[in-house]
Amino acid sequence: MSKQLIKGNEAVVYGALLGGATHFFGYPITPASEVAHAAAHFFPLTGRNFLQAESEVSVINMMYGAACAGARTMTASSGPGVSLMAEGISYFAGCELPGVIVDVQRAGPGLGNIWPEQGDYDFATRGGGHGNFKNVVFAPNSAQEMCDFTYRAFDIADKYRVIVMILSDAYIGQMMEPVELPMAVKHGERKEWAVYGDKESRKNLITSIFMNQYILSEVNKKLQRKYAQIEKELVEFEEVETEDAEVLFIAFGITARLCLTALQDFRKRGVKIGLFRPITLFPFPKDRLKEVAKNKKKLIVVELNNGQMARDVELYTKCNIPIVRHNWYGGIVPSVEEIIELTEKDL
Repeated sequence: MSKQLIKGNEAVVYGALLGGATHFFGYPITPASEVAHAAAHFFPLTGRNFLQAESEVSVINMMYGAACAGARTMTASSGPGVSLMAEGISYFAGCELPGVIVDVQRAGPGLGNIWPEQGDYDFATRGGGHGNFKNVVFAPNSAQEMCDFTYRAFDIADKYRVIVMILSDAYIGQMMEPVELPMAVKHGERKEWAVYGDKESRKNLITSIFMNQYILSEVNKKLQRKYAQIEKELVEFEEVETEDAEVLFIAFGITARLCLTALQDFRKRGVKIGLFRPITLFPFPKDRLKEVAKNKKKLIVVELNNGQMARDVELYTKCNIPIVRHNWYGGIVPSVEEIIELTEKDL
């Protein structure tokens, strides 16, 4: 069946299998557990590999080993679990290994609770570990995009030899919607740099240990050139009613959906409000945002965190336009009516 009524967390697994994933290593954590549950069922059924590790630290290291051997590997977790993977994520970057991580965000810091938040923005967009590195970060706002972005993620990871992070949240992960599945099944190709244990790959070496500081400096410079290339080639965003807008909502994920409904209400009343939704959080669509923000009376950044994306908006727009922050914490998700009420005070 090409269309399924499924949760966002389950849509990830469909997208992964159709996108060519070969290995899923996981450890259950609410609100991401359905990803591991679905993977445990469907990966073996389709001849792929599933293994539940004893911890998230083990998960990222299992991913590391499989990626070194040329596998298309992935996991899914939430904030506390992804935090435990931080060292391994940095090792992925140092060795230029491809992989996919789905982060179904929950409220923090610490264990927090299982309700939605967007507090992992800084962690995801700033690398998520020690050293000078970046991950590609997609921010889905629907079950359909959970499927679509995961479907694309393995090709992107292989092309640039990076981790692709799908930065979701508990609402998007738990939300059940119709999902149109991709029709084509992708398969990864043999990687010339990987270690397959055969004659052809015997001379390949994968390492992030460079004891000579000048050699490590060159490795870092190479990584920065790669990230600059990604910023040129992979920027994605969505605009709604931005051309004539006097006020602009800027939001991602679940808050972007709420802002869209609020926008539609304002437009019915003749209030010119638009929406700018970054789809890639890294690379951030900074050039387009700066262009769209010109001549607006006000920018309103709506987030379930302490204004983490708002700081990037302020940095990249570099304008004298007032930037308003609306933030919620602890797993509280505002209603559309709350957003409308707050926005009316800003107009």
